Amino acid sequence: MSIFKGAGVAIVTPMKPDGAVNYEVFAKLIEFQISNNTDAIIVCGTTGEASTLTHEEHIECIRFCVQQVAKRVPVIAGTGSNCTETAIYLSKEAQKAGADGLLLVTPYYNKATQKGLKEHFKMIAQAVDIPIILYNIPGRTGGVNILPETIVSLCEEEANIVGVKDATDNFIQYAKLMALAKGKVDVYSGNDNQIVPFLSLGAKGVISVLSNIAPQQTHDICAKYFEGNVEESARLQLEAIELISALFSEVNPIPVKKALNLMGLEAGTLRRPLTEMEDTTAAKLEQAMKNYGIL
Repeated sequence: MSIFKGAGVAIVTPMKPDGAVNYEVFAKLIEFQISNNTDAIIVCGTTGEASTLTHEEHIECIRFCVQQVAKRVPVIAGTGSNCTETAIYLSKEAQKAGADGLLLVTPYYNKATQKGLKEHFKMIAQAVDIPIILYNIPGRTGGVNILPETIVSLCEEEANIVGVKDATDNFIQYAKLMALAKGKVDVYSGNDNQIVPFLSLGAKGVISVLSNIAPQQTHDICAKYFEGNVEESARLQLEAIELISALFSEVNPIPVKKALNLMGLEAGTLRRPLTEMEDTTAAKLEQAMKNYGIL
């Protein structure tokens, strides 16, 4: 059974002006998501600035999110690392904290071979008892790509490796994966501008940045498709394209935090080396939000 089906939000980690995690706002953002029908919350991922959180902060953010959500939707914790032992440690702590599943990014910087990737993910899977979604994003990991054969093999060999978030921007590879998987791999789009194309080949949904600011609309793109109303799903997808482009006009999560702040949702500042959005791209983002009707 899939961890979730539909639109899961890759939620931001709100920060105070001094850079500390703002748990009061975090609770409000979680409630905003749940009240607008998000299908899952993915905490401490790329959008959550996990790479700049200390281990203690990372674990506390997972724990806080799990407690605030209180089983209303699944919580999936980002616990990947380029160090296998670190990923095992974070994954065990996330399980202790009550996470419903894990999201494991491809190891970055080390540039592992396919053999190394398999060993890395298998060691983590064998250390925990909760479902795992792999996260394949070569653009963030020095070009390291988990090949379709490797993904299918991992899902066949380790019962708790159940799927993959595909952010490769390689639709041919995605199609090959789905052909090889034969229903054994739950795939989620990692790109908001490709939700409907992914669903058309059997994806379970999306792990979304857009959902931070438009949770109901992103949920509806998936829900309408699953209801059989493909035309409406496609219309909603296309309606969001300008906004999605603006949300990725600078590196994620710079624009989405700006968008939340424009909405009065107080996502706060970014941790260095990320900096505030440039005036030109910020103006385009604001206009796209107005055009979309959320400002």
